[in-house]
Amino acid sequence: MADIAKAKALPTEGGASELRIRISLTSRFVKSLEKVCSTLKNSAKDKGLQVKGPVRLPTKKLLITTRKSPCGEGTNTWDRYEMRIHKRLLDMQCPASIVSQITNVTIEPGVEIEVFIINDN
Repeated sequence: MADIAKAKALPTEGGASELRIRISLTSRFVKSLEKVCSTLKNSAKDKGLQVKGPVRLPTKKLLITTRKSPCGEGTNTWDRYEMRIHKRLLDMQCPASIVSQITNVTIEPGVEIEVFIINDN
């Protein structure tokens, strides 16, 4: 995360500055998350861009434990529910004109995408 504070715009051959882009992908479903990651990475590689990632961040486990019995009497039996949230990061550098082309991909249902564009002149 310290990269964001230190990010600088890099000049290219055409005079346009390159932007650093960080794409954060979040989902409960690993297969759909990996599919979107590979689609984004392949589309950036096809355009000849420098891509780092996907970086796999630790999985969040949301746990809820409840009693099965609604009245509280009887044997102490419990239900345990768990939801896992997976997160991936992609970092890339590209000119401002290509940003919309890269991020214009089909997204699987259940995958949330956040795009951070860093342009420090």
